Amino acid sequence: MKQALVLRHLAFEDLGLLRPLLEQAGYRIRYIEAGVDALGDYPPLEADLLVVLGGPVSVYDSADYPWLAEEINWLRPRLQADRPTLGICLGAQLMAAALNAKVYPGGVKEIGWAPLALGREGDDFPGLLDYLAEAGAVLHWHGDTFDLPSGARHLASSAVYQNQAFAWGAHCLALQFHPEFEAQRLEQWLIGHCLEIAAAPGVTLAGLRTATALHAPQAQAAGARFFDSWLATLSSCRCKRSSAPPPVQTAPHCLRHF
Repeated sequence: MKQALVLRHLAFEDLGLLRPLLEQAGYRIRYIEAGVDALGDYPPLEADLLVVLGGPVSVYDSADYPWLAEEINWLRPRLQADRPTLGICLGAQLMAAALNAKVYPGGVKEIGWAPLALGREGDDFPGLLDYLAEAGAVLHWHGDTFDLPSGARHLASSAVYQNQAFAWGAHCLALQFHPEFEAQRLEQWLIGHCLEIAAAPGVTLAGLRTATALHAPQAQAAGARFFDSWLATLSSCRCKRSSAPPPVQTAPHCLRHF
């Protein structure tokens, strides 16, 4: 059975709708709890798939959360080897940092439902155009952003942030938004992120509930189809190394607050 390692930073920000899709695709799922489990127990190249999930901390908070630096250094050889990797929200930012791109505060909180636009190289990514058209709007929940890593392919943007998704090599995908989100879990997000919501201008509990009821069913169905399609590409090219990414050079700047 294939193994999917899942690096989780917050209990309720889990695989969501991805879990049954991974199980149906034949993956055995194992969570790694950030800041608790020792990453050294998990060789970064071994798992068939690595999923790095979201959370409320920032990549540049490594002085307060030293394990963030460990996560970045743990991710780098996996990305260098083009081993199948999916990063969502904070996970996407950690992938960018591991590829030596800057991660920094964006200046405005992007919380709520809004559409995405196809990126400069999004046409070449299987299923992405259909996903964006079918989803209509996706859930955003972040205040940080990142520069596009050198050698990465730009897949999507929003009206607020230019870099919402990128591909690295043939098998690595970084998504700033939350296609894994399940509407029935909304109240957990509203409780767990209550202080962030209260501090975000124009964001209200009532507004998030209304927008989720409107957009989530369509977005979830589109997200499930998109993830199914992406997982199928991993199965069909497990022994290939096409579109090899350029070498990643280590650099200290990816951990600094810009």
